[in-house]
Amino acid sequence: MFDIVKKDMEWGHDTLTLETGKIARQADGCVIATYGETSVMAAVTYAKAPKPGQDFFPLTVHYNEKYYAAGKVPGGFFKREARPTEKETLTSRLIDRPLRPLFVPGFKNEVLVICTVLSHDLENDPDIVAMIAASAALTISGAPFRGPIAGARVGFVDGEYVLNPAVDDMQGLRMDPEQRLDLVVAGTKDAVMMVESEAYELSEAEMLGAVKFGHEQMQPVIDLIVALAEDAAKEPFDFQAPDYSDLFEAVKAAGEQRMRDAYAITDKQERTSAVSAAKDAIREALTDEQREDANLGSALKKLESTVLRGDVVRNGKRIDGRALDTVRAIDAEVGLLPRTHGSALFTRGETQGLVVTTLGTGDDEQIIDALHGNFRSNFLLHYNFPPYSVGEVGRFGPPGRREIGHGKLAWRALQAVLPAPTDFPYTIRLVSEITESNGSSSMATVCGASLSMMDAGVPLKAPVAGVAMGLVLEDDGAYAVLTDILGDEDHLGDMDFKVAGSEAGITSLQMDIKVAGITPEIMETALEQAKRGRMHILEEMGKALTEGRREFSEHAPRIETMQIPTDKIREVIGSGGKVIREIVEVSGAKVDINDDGVIKIASANGEAIKKAYEMIHSIVAEPEEGKVYRGKVVKIVDFGAFVNFFGKRDGLVHVSQIENRRLNHPSDVLKEGQEVWVKLLGFDDRGKVRLAMKMVNQETGEEEAKADAE
Repeated sequence: MFDIVKKDMEWGHDTLTLETGKIARQADGCVIATYGETSVMAAVTYAKAPKPGQDFFPLTVHYNEKYYAAGKVPGGFFKREARPTEKETLTSRLIDRPLRPLFVPGFKNEVLVICTVLSHDLENDPDIVAMIAASAALTISGAPFRGPIAGARVGFVDGEYVLNPAVDDMQGLRMDPEQRLDLVVAGTKDAVMMVESEAYELSEAEMLGAVKFGHEQMQPVIDLIVALAEDAAKEPFDFQAPDYSDLFEAVKAAGEQRMRDAYAITDKQERTSAVSAAKDAIREALTDEQREDANLGSALKKLESTVLRGDVVRNGKRIDGRALDTVRAIDAEVGLLPRTHGSALFTRGETQGLVVTTLGTGDDEQIIDALHGNFRSNFLLHYNFPPYSVGEVGRFGPPGRREIGHGKLAWRALQAVLPAPTDFPYTIRLVSEITESNGSSSMATVCGASLSMMDAGVPLKAPVAGVAMGLVLEDDGAYAVLTDILGDEDHLGDMDFKVAGSEAGITSLQMDIKVAGITPEIMETALEQAKRGRMHILEEMGKALTEGRREFSEHAPRIETMQIPTDKIREVIGSGGKVIREIVEVSGAKVDINDDGVIKIASANGEAIKKAYEMIHSIVAEPEEGKVYRGKVVKIVDFGAFVNFFGKRDGLVHVSQIENRRLNHPSDVLKEGQEVWVKLLGFDDRGKVRLAMKMVNQETGEEEAKADAE
């Protein structure tokens, strides 16, 4: 019934297995990849003809995590996997990015890749396994795919690179001083296609070394996919890239000069209008048959690319007249919004981000329900890209894949400089509103977020800046690396290379290649050029702020932390939460207790924090022998009086310890409810508290001449 093909190999610390022929046999290609006990099924289908008039390549990648893979039931009311999580969205993008450039140019048939996590061993992250499975499924599907690719995760500990570190090693990287890198690299046999990373101020050489290490380590995986394809691949799909060379020559003759004139305009809006007018003029000059040709859109795009790319490589001339390594003019401003906790407006050329910081308490932390368990995050960054930022009318709604991806890139870039939660016990939420965009709004978000947090008083280790690099690579090997690329340079270029970091080193690197990879020499040039650009941007940002403000906004909460013994947590909470509710109601402060005994007390009112602190302290602290306390008489008996003197703790003042004279009865001088000063003499053999009043001045609370305490 089944024609099963299975290949396996030892890779790093586990066995990697690829299997096809048993499940999802009606898909064009289906491979189950297993690494350790983490299994992902990738199923590929593709249309056998393009939709009429379609002038783009419609590749869709969906990565799905099933809770059953880790033996879990989904949370929430419906108990079913619903909208994609952030991890699923980011992994879908991670797989899409290295696959997309490797389809044969001109192929515009719809392609669907669905990756489903079937089993998760809580050690090996499914994202790399899914990427390998998707590559293998495409390779055997017969689609015009010029792969295979493979992927690898790289860690960095004690100066050594680590292949495919465990999930726990990559979780909460900020709190692990030994682990300094979480880098994912994907590539073909010959070249790197994609890099995504979170780093902790690594040098350019260390980052480049990590990319090279990952590319070397993935080579056996590519060989394994090839071996699988040799036994299981379907017949290649009969596809010939359309030849529209005659149409392109006609388009070029009709409007090359007009297109050059349009791209000579430096203002984005004017240039966009001029390019659109040039295209309209070209269409008017063509014949009816040429206008109806399905390849007209491709011919027009090729003309744009030829005009832009040729000038850059041959003449070093960019659209806006800048030199290849020049950053656009920068303006940075902080403290714009009066009621927010921190705000910054970062403008670089025609790209602008308004970034707002909000400081919250432990209650505001995000609880993330992941396959490998629940965890909390006290640092949130949300990126919004409304249509007006590019002068367009379009869909306005929940964040899409691009917005989630850009936000996560900025989030990764800032992790390395955040203070430890023990030093700064706030939840930090950043919102980046992109108000203008013409190239690298994600890097503008990094710069604006750094300034906004400093404006809010967050004690960052160092400011962080980001810059987007581009590449134009010609067929003869000539190339130009561009600093701070425009939107058109990104759209028509061969590389989008984003580097963020502090003065000390790189904190995030993201790279996407649109051609079949680049050489280490080009990457080294781009990294060095990016470093110069980053230093310039940090200098410009420093004109607004160089470190966190000493004072918080008057509208921000104040948080004080205290550590209590874990065996006292139950006493602070009380039966059914009675005690903690009383503390919150009486003090007016917000109180959050962690399982490790760390208590966070938050309020915009300092007196409320002080009151809550004293109430908690009275519960958990132990009275000190020989110290004087203020107390209240709660009960009078023949032999003395019981005084509540320390939280809910009572002690006995024997009748002989009330005054320096003989009393017939304690009620001669005391009554219930009376406030008195008492000294803690100690504890008797049964642990009962012994108190005394006679050596303490009852008006001042100061201890007087020594008296016989026995």
